[in-house]
Amino acid sequence: MIQFDNITKKFRNNFWDKEFIAVDNVSFRIETGDLVGFLGANGAGKTTLIKILMDFSRQTSGRVQFNKIMGQDTNEIKSSMGYLPERPYLYPHLTGREFLEYVGNLNSIPPKKLEDLILYWVEKMQITHALDKATKEYSKGMLQRLGFVSCLIHSPKLLILDEPLSGLDPMGRRDFKKILVELNKSGVTIFFSSHIVSDVEEICNKVIFIEKGKLVYEGNLDSLLMAHATNLYTIKTLINNKIEVVHLCSEEKNKYLEKMLLEKNEVIEIEKEKITLEEIIYKIK
Repeated sequence: MIQFDNITKKFRNNFWDKEFIAVDNVSFRIETGDLVGFLGANGAGKTTLIKILMDFSRQTSGRVQFNKIMGQDTNEIKSSMGYLPERPYLYPHLTGREFLEYVGNLNSIPPKKLEDLILYWVEKMQITHALDKATKEYSKGMLQRLGFVSCLIHSPKLLILDEPLSGLDPMGRRDFKKILVELNKSGVTIFFSSHIVSDVEEICNKVIFIEKGKLVYEGNLDSLLMAHATNLYTIKTLINNKIEVVHLCSEEKNKYLEKMLLEKNEVIEIEKEKITLEEIIYKIK
């Protein structure tokens, strides 16, 4: 769907300053149907790459290519996207309804269809009660929810979200993640940045990780987890009415299980120990 080819972005605060390389020769792909977690610490270059993707900023070198499924020209491509920045700005004097109507009109959505979409998404995001309040009265979490609705209202093919879960309470984060998974299952490609590794591990099928402007890893999440899997197993057994827990490698595991069977002890659970995505990311930096 989208190909980043050797993207480099340099900044210079003024003529006399040395150039700062924010993104250094980065290449990766976003395939149709992916749910991609874009990982990196604050300042790693995630937002810069997203701004280049949205054409808010121009790369120093390299190019971004779009598949024809996104559209035949720039206008079609942009109308196929839904974008939520890390800090969405919503006109404070407008109500939530007025803001969504404004966004819907920009996307030429027929009035009746727009009304139905607004009611559907505000109920889904649990902000129906605030729809006719001015957005200046919204909490940060409510602004995030309304901003999310605004980028869904035109049924985009691709969602681009910059730190969409930051500032949300645990319930809000859970709701957002659930909706992201539902949208992806319905055919929407999703590319979202985060510095919270556990959120990416929970819902994504692909990971792109950058560090100090350089690409560190791009690929399937399950493959990454399997490649770094441990050779240890946790075994719970019932011995003399007491639960015993041991941690053994695969060779020791088989001998231990044979012993338990011979002694007629009950094996309650065998589970291969997993390494978390966060631990892997620290290893491959």
